[in-house]
Amino acid sequence: MEGTLRQTISGDAAFTGVLRDATAEWETTGRVARLWARDATLWTGADEAGWLGWLDIVSTQQTRASHFRALASHAARGGFRDAVVLGMGGSSLCPDVLSRCLGPFDGAPRLRVLDSTDPAQVASVEAAVDLERCLFIVASKSGTTLEPDLFSDYFHGLVAERLGDRAGEHFIAVTDPGSRLETVAKRRRFQAIAPGVRSIGGRYSALSDFGMVPAAVMGLDVECFLARAAEMVAGCGVDRPVASNPGVQLGLALGLGARSGRDKVTLALSSGVRPLGAWFEQLLAESTGKNGVGLVPVDGEPAGSPEVYGNDRVFVSIGVDADADADQAGAAAHAAAINALEAAGHPVVRITLRDPYDLAGEFFRWEIATAVAGAVLGINPFDQPDVEASKVATRALTDAYEASGRLPSETAFAADDELALFADDLNREALRAAGAAPADVLAAHLGRLGSGDYCGLLAYLEMNPAHEAALCRMRRVIRDRTRAATCVGFGPRYLHSTGQAYKGGPNSGVFLQITADDAADLSIPGRAYSFGVVKAAQARGDFDVLAERKRRALRVHLGADVASGLARLECVVGSALSG
Repeated sequence: MEGTLRQTISGDAAFTGVLRDATAEWETTGRVARLWARDATLWTGADEAGWLGWLDIVSTQQTRASHFRALASHAARGGFRDAVVLGMGGSSLCPDVLSRCLGPFDGAPRLRVLDSTDPAQVASVEAAVDLERCLFIVASKSGTTLEPDLFSDYFHGLVAERLGDRAGEHFIAVTDPGSRLETVAKRRRFQAIAPGVRSIGGRYSALSDFGMVPAAVMGLDVECFLARAAEMVAGCGVDRPVASNPGVQLGLALGLGARSGRDKVTLALSSGVRPLGAWFEQLLAESTGKNGVGLVPVDGEPAGSPEVYGNDRVFVSIGVDADADADQAGAAAHAAAINALEAAGHPVVRITLRDPYDLAGEFFRWEIATAVAGAVLGINPFDQPDVEASKVATRALTDAYEASGRLPSETAFAADDELALFADDLNREALRAAGAAPADVLAAHLGRLGSGDYCGLLAYLEMNPAHEAALCRMRRVIRDRTRAATCVGFGPRYLHSTGQAYKGGPNSGVFLQITADDAADLSIPGRAYSFGVVKAAQARGDFDVLAERKRRALRVHLGADVASGLARLECVVGSALSG
């Protein structure tokens, strides 16, 4: 068991003292027992008890081995070369982690994930697979989430053009019983319908069928994976002392850190588990970022020396023994960076895994930790009110498009040949003194970053290596010159993840939303709007809610030449912070 529980937490005397006192309090008051007893008063006394089905999902799943073996057999024997998860947020992030950290497996389909309405992203997935040899997993807990609904219509239409009535054999649904998706799946004669669990929210669903069905399809040994998860369940159990309970200790450290101003949870992940960061982002941000408080996860930020960080960080280092053996130089550099941060007095959590199968335990460790951090912060870690607000705003815009054939008009308040800037009245007024040149306005906007703030680069662009690299270079410049934490999110993916914390968490974000024209668009069967229109509506709806929450936000539109626009933006950001 101890292999999956290897975790240490360090910090200065003040941090470790507070953690020690909280550990003693949780022990004497029996709070871990209250968590396992589903006592809603541990949080806010609202509906929390109804969202704790994930506590015993591992033991339930271990009794369903034949279910997972049957899915794996169908995928392997059906001649499927690829499998694609069509989902968003909690329905897609765990499968994405598994496919990138553990796959592919010989004799099984290669698993891919589509969780973006960007037309180029959709087209990229379509081009990468043979539609006649591809199995699609449509994943939506509610069965009404916009994106997987559109993905399902689009790809079912394409497969039906080739296979007619046999198209359903290429589809599996994962959804809660009685949902609209279940009805559609039955009508289209999907190969299988796997049930969700009503008492498990999307971001806590990794070890339910939302994670384990794609795992089985891609050829992962689900029984072994669940056995690793069971080790962590036992390690976090009610009979473990709080001081040696890894999930509870982690949650106390993160929650107490946030209460003392260290609310930027900065992830330093080794190469073998780097994709796990996106899953952490959703779990932490969507669960805790509300009521003006919360944890702000920082994933993928380039490592820096201690002097480029403010005193608002808790660092989490996760390494894999196998990675260290394969890349000794990289492991040594990673360890040196973490040691330097620790020596500078920053709180540091170190977690070491035996191999990527230990990811099963991480899903459970961090679910427990997030629930505990929510209790420390005094919030309900199982709702997401501001995610729903963005959905409502998007729906209003797509409804307007269906009625008029266009989105509401808008006018840039600063523009040149490559960049056009948009903002709400409050942010325009705050930036008015900068003038009308985009470079000057962007400099003034980034100049609003102060102590304890973070910068969010929110890109409604195709998520590809070139775009990621450009955004990474920008965030490094911003971090190094302002000491502000930096976050990068690709829209609309982050709307179902960190978007909750950006709108409902602490008002310490300075946001730069990045949009562009689509070089090519894709129509959607049965819809008046295209994927490009949906993405534009999501970006504008997202920005409207940021404005309603009085966030410091600016939108920059790059036009049709995204590469050129990003290069110009990168240059402007560098110049803006040169002083």
